[in-house]
Amino acid sequence: MAEEAIVFVDRQGRPTGKTGPKLESHTATTQLHLAFSCYVFNSKGQHLVTRRAYNKKVWPGVLTNSVCGHPAPGEDIEHAIRRRAAYELGLKIAGITCILPRYTYRTPPFQGIIENEFCPVYTAIAQNKLQPNPKEVAEYIWLDWRDYAAALQTNAHEYSYWAKDQYNYLSASKQFADWLTSIEATQ
Repeated sequence: MAEEAIVFVDRQGRPTGKTGPKLESHTATTQLHLAFSCYVFNSKGQHLVTRRAYNKKVWPGVLTNSVCGHPAPGEDIEHAIRRRAAYELGLKIAGITCILPRYTYRTPPFQGIIENEFCPVYTAIAQNKLQPNPKEVAEYIWLDWRDYAAALQTNAHEYSYWAKDQYNYLSASKQFADWLTSIEATQ
């Protein structure tokens, strides 16, 4: 199986035409590359928090948002989100909504890995029962957004850099607040 490639982008998120191998591209000289984060909610309005498998090479054992990853060269982001949700979580998802279209971040080193990502943030709704892939997910919990906020403060050291950073942007987003209210109204 060929190593996964990531897509290098400019500051506006436009592909530069260059790609790189995923693992070798996450270093101190990491170029800005395309990624995504998705927050999956269930029919009760709860958000899925996952702990990355301990054997993962990138950010092992940390708690984070539901699913994240990199679109393959030429792959539509929504297709990549569906692909990774199915692979990592055994989930079919619907209602994919881009909440933070221009989110970017660069992490401090974590076990030698540095992320430098143009990473639009999405929400989605789970359509079936969760069936996590143990190669990807060590454990999971469904949390109300308010409980998630409290967990980020109480156990900040256990959460990924991007989960904590994205929370700040999501909390300030009217679009996310409206989306969350609409989900809670359907309960």
